[in-house]
Amino acid sequence: MNWFLEQSIDYASQRSYLDDLFKVYPTIPNGIRDIDNAKWKRVEAAYNSTDNHALILSLLDLEIFPIKDSYVAYLKRDRSALARNPKTVNRLAAEIREMDLGNLYEKCSQPKETNRQIGPMFKNWVRSGALGFPTLCLEDFKNTNGNAILSASDKEMEDFARQKLAYTHEKGLDFLARINGQFIIGEAKFLSDIGGHQNAQFNDAIATLESHADAIKIAILDGVVYIKGDGKMYKDITGKHSDHNIMSALLLRSFLNSI
Repeated sequence: MNWFLEQSIDYASQRSYLDDLFKVYPTIPNGIRDIDNAKWKRVEAAYNSTDNHALILSLLDLEIFPIKDSYVAYLKRDRSALARNPKTVNRLAAEIREMDLGNLYEKCSQPKETNRQIGPMFKNWVRSGALGFPTLCLEDFKNTNGNAILSASDKEMEDFARQKLAYTHEKGLDFLARINGQFIIGEAKFLSDIGGHQNAQFNDAIATLESHADAIKIAILDGVVYIKGDGKMYKDITGKHSDHNIMSALLLRSFLNSI
């Protein structure tokens, strides 16, 4: 078994794994979202009128629509559809008007769901200097040859890996570094449960590991994946993927220093 994978499993089962992992993934609610005052005044004016078209249009301008409805995404992408579909507009408006303005504001200012915050947390932790190597923007990273971690979007990392490292997987990257002349690419996932979407996240990370690239490929996995038992993810990492570079973010610094 890969040494860093073995150490990650041991860390999770024998040490203060969750306490330490909180430094990487501090899943603290962000509190309410800020709503632009001018936009909210338009919502209030439309709500206090009988103009359902104006009400839905003003709410579509906010980051969060106050109700979950399968038709909202379509309307967000094609505002002209509001005029062509008055029954849909009136149906949505009727449900919204069942709330008072206070409840409506609360719905529109809900914090991001924890699982949508996870991705940026890993990159924020890397940028904090926790790994002991400088983090550089794309241009600086391209123009130097020393040890560094690329601080860029998933897409920018993917494009760099395609151009420079013959990366072929159709997926952005969470991590790209150059240590002692070698490139390291990887994907980071916090797997909070077993099954469904979490299995898909796990499979994404494994697909990156198995893709072609002129680089060392790693999967930075954390969460339930290391719980010993009969779970599919644990069986996979200790079975058919046991020789791959799979590790907790808490072992990543040691891995980079070993290169």
